[in-house]
Amino acid sequence: MKIIADSAIPFLEGVLEPFAEVRYLPGKSITAADVRDADALIIRTRTRCDATLLEGSRVRLIATATIGFDHIDLAWCAARGIHVATAAGCNARGVLQWIGAVLVHLSRTQGWKPADRTLGVVGVGHVGSLVRQYAEAWGFRVLACDPPREEREHGGFLPLGEVAREADLLTFHTPLDASTRHMADAALFREMKPGATVINSSRGEVVDGEALATSGLQWVLDVWEHEPQIDARLLDRALLATPHIAGYSQQGKANATAMTVATLSRLFDLPLEGWYPPQVAPCTPRPISWEELCATIGEAYDIEAESRLLKSRPGDFEALRDHYAYRKEYF
Repeated sequence: MKIIADSAIPFLEGVLEPFAEVRYLPGKSITAADVRDADALIIRTRTRCDATLLEGSRVRLIATATIGFDHIDLAWCAARGIHVATAAGCNARGVLQWIGAVLVHLSRTQGWKPADRTLGVVGVGHVGSLVRQYAEAWGFRVLACDPPREEREHGGFLPLGEVAREADLLTFHTPLDASTRHMADAALFREMKPGATVINSSRGEVVDGEALATSGLQWVLDVWEHEPQIDARLLDRALLATPHIAGYSQQGKANATAMTVATLSRLFDLPLEGWYPPQVAPCTPRPISWEELCATIGEAYDIEAESRLLKSRPGDFEALRDHYAYRKEYF
């Protein structure tokens, strides 16, 4: 059995080698020649998996150690019997804590308390559900939009336009597909309150960057259109800017690698089901008050310093991401 793996996936080296030949390559450098005789690929978002890469290969599994899947041509893979697995939910608490840091920073610099603000949550899956739960406990008025869940559950989710009109802060937690690409566009921005803040930690293309730059709104961005070539106007004027690392916690990365190993174990009958990186302590979820969050988040995660670093070194976007010191989840 042969596996091609992205060399930037943490905690993986040495785990699969007793059972397979494993070749580690930079994600952007993986070629059709590399995968031709591989049985499985372990990738991140930097490897585009489509006919160009996979035609004529013997690949049976693509396991992406990410929650997103827009870098994989799902229809093409399904038509050829290639199983695709994501690590959905792996980094939900890492993103939650990024959001917590954002909200604390904004409250301090703009002079408000949670009870003064309406938070709109767009996409109420693994991440959005946590953001909604914790934000309500912190005292925000929270409005939620999730059209697919509303269609399935009739669960009180509101239309996007209604949430946008009411929100002082609008945060996006959706996958990227045809229905969400540029869902935050000029028309939506015109419906929002003057001075409202758009927060995006989902996928860059969910927000129309050109429209945002000329909207008169404020924004906090972790993800960007055309990464790593990011719009200088959006970067310069962002209240906070980070290099696509909202979910980059130790536990989030460990969860992703463990989920990937579990998928390989099931499909190829390897004795690794239940494996978890021994060097990482799993997070113990717990409630946290707004007061405790304000008192502790800065020590756990200095988002202001991280934003200053990206603004001073925008050309190092990929390097800042690839050499990131993973944060520890603490709630």
